[in-house]
Formats: sequence, structure tokens, C-alpha cells
Amino acid sequence: MHPALFMETLQVQAAHAELFARAFLALVATVAVLYLTRLLLAPLKRRAAASSPSLPRPRGLPLIGNLHQLGAVPHDSLAALAARHDAPLMLLRLGSVPTLVVSTADALRAAFQPNDRAMSGRPALTVATRITYGLQDIAFSPPDGAFWRAARRASLSELLGAPRVRAFRDVREGEAAALVAAVAAASAAGSPVNLSEMLMATSNRILRRVAFGDGGDDGSIEAGAVLDETQKLLGAFFVADYMPWLGWVDALRGLRRRLERNFHELDAFYEKVIDDHLNKRADSKGEDLVDVLLRLHGDPAYRSTFSSRNRIKGILTDMFIAGTDTTAETVEWTMTELLRHPDILAKAQQEVRGGGGDIVLESDLPRLKYLKQVIRESMRVHPPVPLLVPRETIEPCAVYGCEIPAGTRVLVNARAIGQDPGAWGPDAARFVPERHAEVADLSDHKPWHDSFSLVPFGVGRRSCPGVHFATSAVELQLANLLFCFDWRAPNGEAVDLEQETGMTVHRKNPLVLVAERRRVQ
Repeated sequence: MHPALFMETLQVQAAHAELFARAFLALVATVAVLYLTRLLLAPLKRRAAASSPSLPRPRGLPLIGNLHQLGAVPHDSLAALAARHDAPLMLLRLGSVPTLVVSTADALRAAFQPNDRAMSGRPALTVATRITYGLQDIAFSPPDGAFWRAARRASLSELLGAPRVRAFRDVREGEAAALVAAVAAASAAGSPVNLSEMLMATSNRILRRVAFGDGGDDGSIEAGAVLDETQKLLGAFFVADYMPWLGWVDALRGLRRRLERNFHELDAFYEKVIDDHLNKRADSKGEDLVDVLLRLHGDPAYRSTFSSRNRIKGILTDMFIAGTDTTAETVEWTMTELLRHPDILAKAQQEVRGGGGDIVLESDLPRLKYLKQVIRESMRVHPPVPLLVPRETIEPCAVYGCEIPAGTRVLVNARAIGQDPGAWGPDAARFVPERHAEVADLSDHKPWHDSFSLVPFGVGRRSCPGVHFATSAVELQLANLLFCFDWRAPNGEAVDLEQETGMTVHRKNPLVLVAERRRVQ
């Protein structure tokens, strides 16, 4: 190599070595500064963490989060998880969904009293979105639009208010009498009675007659099957509701196809009902809920709210969801507890039978104070929807000083709240109707909607507007069952409490009892 070129090469290599050394020293210095900074800031961070409250966050698994901890009976699994972590409020991750779980009355008050509006959203769940025509209803629609506010006001004044409920008194009394006749016929041969099946049939008939003017023909049987499938789908687990990127799994499982088939059958049923109501004679007697909705559709004051058939059909879906399973299961669980507590059963029957006659009418119900306490206690111990319909935060809010981000799903464990010793005392697990002795009227909204310790109808602005409708049907059916029959379990067996979960929770095993017709002296 030429001497001059050799010297130049050495100079270049020396320059590169110097640059590398400077870069290496700079890197070492940077790492040292960062390390020293971390050491200096660590005590400050620990003090900040200690002064910043946070909610318990049970450890989950990758991807699925805490989904595996829901178990076969989610409300019981969540209650046990909350107890294990001493967490009346806890944050979970269900798939990719951040979720706040509320498990005591005090925690519910702390969460909702200052944040009812912030927690008034609804997650756009797969089934609810489809069967309500894109959330065009009251139960699942977003709360920040004019439609939801106007539709809820109309439901309270026109559909589910006390005057409207009283107008359907004949329907409830007729179906209560039909229930008594069905039990009497089934028990005449000495066979046990499947009371669960009869209660569900009664609730379905009441709902169809009140909502659709359905008289119980063969078409109503087919419609009942469609509506029953709707309820089952609402209780099904859709992966897309927790892990949207795995939504294709629902298609592989056949759930998407099943949902579409049910939606189109439901839509065809609604279309026929609406057409029949539009074409029926003007002098037809009575006005069912479809008539009311169509009248509102033609009223200029409500036209923007009930502007399309889809909105009418979405609200009809709400009525069905809220008015069938919940009523039947409340009577079913109340009868279950009465059979397990013969002293309470005897006391309730003594009260019901104190008025004479051969059947209980709605005019007799105001005097049945103890019966109302029994029903209220049953709803505490066995709320028909133990995990209330999920909420979702529409804006950030704070609970116990902890920030809850917007888009957090909120699960209220009504079952756990009903069993909360902090609200109900050390005997919270016992069935004691007398704890509700101050309650005057089950259909009064105030004892339900102002309570944070007993929430079968929800809480706050998203609470169920159908209190009058539900309680009147439950009271009348239960009163007549107790008035007309003496009840016992077959072969002296104990009545079990096993549950089966869906959107509502019903008995895993049908309530099969022996009914002996009471002989009126």
C-alpha cells in the first residue's frame, strides 16, 4: 500500500474509534442518569401510589382476562370473588372489556348517587342490538339522545303507568282464574303439578293479550316459541361482546345464524301484529299496547319519537323481555321459599283466606300486607335478574376517589346486594318476610327506585318502568295459588334451590308440587 494512503487509513480508523468511544461514553452516561433518576424518584412514586386510591383488580389471564372466573353461575362467582378480595367495588377485565362490579349496597350508593348520568350508557351487545332494530328501544338505546328520553316518558305515561295497568285488570284476573283451573285439572288425578311450566304459560298469555291482543290461538303458540327463543339468545354467551376480534367464533358456533333466523321470525310476527291492528274494525273493544303505540305514531306530539315501525317493534321487544320470564320466575321462587318455610306458608295462607269468596280479585290485594312482604323478600333473595342489565360509563367519573374511565362496563350484582350483611344484618341469608314490615304497597315506585339495598327493578334513570305491571301480576297469581290450594312436595322430598342461568335465573329443576284443592266451608 502507498505510504500516504496507509497513513490516511490509520487516521480514519482513529477518528472512527474516537467517535465510537464518545458514543459509548454518552450511552453509559445516559443509562447512569436514568438509573439514578429512577432511584431518586422511586420513593416519590411509592408515596404517590400510596396516596392515590385504587380499586381491587383480581389477576386475570392473557387475552381472556377474568372471563374464566365467571363460572357457571356468574352472580355467585362474582360475589365470591368480591368477598375473597374484600372488594365491594372491583375492576375486572372481561376479554378486552374493562368492567366495574358492584356488590354491596354502600358501594352501589357511592357509585350511582353522584354518577347516575355518567353510568347511564348501555353496551351495544350483539343480541340486544339486533332484536331492537339497532337499539331503537327504551331498555338498550343510548341515554344521550332525545329519542330515549321521549320514549321513556311515553312509556311511563301511556304504556306502563298505573292507569294503563288498571285497564288490564280483567286480563290478569282472567288468567289467574285460568291458572287455578289448570292446576285443579292437573291435580284431579292425584298427579303432581309442574308449576314452573304453568306459571310460564300464564305469564306468556298475559303478555300477549296485553301487548298484542293475542287471544291464545294456534298462531299464538308459534309466536310464543319465537319469543321464547329470543329470551334464550339474550342469555347466550357471544364472544364478540367481550373479544370483538374473535367474533367469528360466534359464526362457527352457529349463534349468528340462529340470531338472524330468530330476528326474521320475530320481525315477521311483529309485522303481522301491526298489520292486523291497522286493519281491524274501528269499533273493536279495548286498546292493547300495539294500539297505544300506533296511536302515538299518528300523534303529532309523539310522531318524531315513534316515527317508524322499527321503533314500535323495538319497544314491543322491551315489553316482552321485561314481562314474561321475570314475572313467572318471581312467583316460582316465592313458592319455592314458601314450601321450604311451612310456618311462613301457613301465615301467608291465613291472611289470603281471611276475606272469604272463592277466588282472589285485585280489589282484595290492598289488604294482603304480609303477602307483599313475602314477595319483597323473595325478590331480595332471588332477584329475577341477579346481574342487572349491564351499564356503561359514557364519560369518566370517580368512585371512592378512583377514576373510572369512559367506556367501562358496569355490572350491578343485585343478588349479592340482597345478601349484603351491611344492609340486611347478620341474618341476611335467611328468608324473613317480616324485615319488610314497613312496606305498604309493592306497586309504589319509591320503595324500589329510592333503594340501594333492594334493586330487582334496577337503579336510577335506567330502572325498569314496569313496576306496576309486574307486581300486580305477581301478587294476583300468588294470592290465588295460596287461596285455592294446599301445597306440598311429592313424597315428602325437600324443595331444592339449584339455579340455571340465562338473562334471568330460574330453577334448574322444574317446581313440581302436589296441590290439594281447598274446600271452602
